[in-house]
Amino acid sequence: MSSSFARAIATVGGYTMISRVLGFVRDMLQAAVLGAGPESDAFLVAFKLPNFFRRLFGEGAFNAAFVPVFAGILATDGQRRAVIFAEQAMAVLLAALILFLGLAEVGMRYLTMAMAPGFIGDPERFELTVYLSRITFPYLLLVSLASLQSGVLNSLDRYAAAAATPILLNLCMIAAMLGLVPILGARGLDGVAEALAWGVVASGVAQFLWLAYACRAAGAPLRLPLPRLTPDVKKLLKLLLPGVLGAGIIHVNVMIDMMIASLLPAGAVTHLYYADRIAQLPLGVVGAAIATALLPLLSRQIRQGEAEAAHGSQNRALEYGLMFTLPATAALIALADPIMLVLFARGAFSLADAAETARVLQSFALGLPAYVLVKGLTPGFFAREDTRTPVRFAAICLVGNLVFNLGLMPWLGAAGVALATSLSSWLNVGLLASTLHRRGLLSFDARLRRRAPRLLLASLVMAGAIFALLPWLSPILQPGHLWRYPVFAGLCVGGALLFFAVGHALGGVNLRDIKALRRRG
Repeated sequence: MSSSFARAIATVGGYTMISRVLGFVRDMLQAAVLGAGPESDAFLVAFKLPNFFRRLFGEGAFNAAFVPVFAGILATDGQRRAVIFAEQAMAVLLAALILFLGLAEVGMRYLTMAMAPGFIGDPERFELTVYLSRITFPYLLLVSLASLQSGVLNSLDRYAAAAATPILLNLCMIAAMLGLVPILGARGLDGVAEALAWGVVASGVAQFLWLAYACRAAGAPLRLPLPRLTPDVKKLLKLLLPGVLGAGIIHVNVMIDMMIASLLPAGAVTHLYYADRIAQLPLGVVGAAIATALLPLLSRQIRQGEAEAAHGSQNRALEYGLMFTLPATAALIALADPIMLVLFARGAFSLADAAETARVLQSFALGLPAYVLVKGLTPGFFAREDTRTPVRFAAICLVGNLVFNLGLMPWLGAAGVALATSLSSWLNVGLLASTLHRRGLLSFDARLRRRAPRLLLASLVMAGAIFALLPWLSPILQPGHLWRYPVFAGLCVGGALLFFAVGHALGGVNLRDIKALRRRG
């Protein structure tokens, strides 16, 4: 792996880690003030609705189509020409989003019925969800434009500003809880949920303005021309249509989970949310970092005919993904109960809520390596301007997720919903990897084949050590115990050190690679 690629992963991953830490603070405050009841479920559905379409229009299909075209123009025609294309793309995106936002606001009741059918039988929870969703939905427009700005900055090798953007979401929501909750909370938990909804909108404004400034500082200020279907925009739309279908199918999986969870007793949506938030830590830090750095790099290497370099980049991306997600999977399964007890068991979030959320977390954790491997494999298609093939696989995985959900949810409840997501993600990995291999675009080099099983063994050793210690430490980790925080931190740090020590001894981890990730200069 080149040092520049390692630095890119480290930059994105480092800022994402800061965001995730702030996210934990936000989640802990949110769980304490809102609990895991119907009001929490209503807010989380209202929060997920714009995020679902954000991933579709912004971070999903649009970026997957936009970045290769922008990077290609940048490599062949220079930055000025690429910026003109970005302005044209932004104008078309904004026009489409304004139209969609208007339709969604008018039809929000029907959108809520479709996304959370289980709420229909609970009029108070349903009406609150509709009200909150109307507040949060403009976040979609703002953050989708911010995602395009991020694509421009990443293609210019300016990763820091875009990677730092999610920090603003957490800061705005924390500020809303500290500033607005004391005012609106006088109305009860409904007011607390409304305060959080306004915090979401404020974060969208902050993210857009921050990245507009960053683009200007990078010499790529984005003006807003009238939307026109130029040849480059037509090329973008041609790539975008199958990508929308593919990304849509992928994220429909998330919505299916929410729809099915809405049919479960009150609190299931919340249990899934907090478990997913913990599981998203390695996915956000490692998976998003790899995908963000890999797509523009592969696009340039393929455009310049550097097939061997592209092959090496893909292998190193998969290796680094496994190096962090295999131990994360083992740790989350072993530490699920302590994590929920220490982070969330306070205020309105009960011990029963913590126990149920821990079961859901273990099910999500089983899919962590798959989630990150997908992030490392899909750029192999997108960088070659192939957005169609992943559509077919996403459709298969959608059906698989639905079948898994229907089979597991009656027996395992919310944990069954999470396990279905993990299984469908592994199915996606198999389809993507086998197709790239069959096309001669992916083969695991000797280094990856040697290190992957050693990383797995080191992860199992770490998990075994944690499981052996938990019976002795569980009384200390209970809510209210003076030493639970340092003991929990010691478990996490000790487990990480044990993994890297065993991994290094086995030859699965090379300390020089870790040092390369730390060099960001």
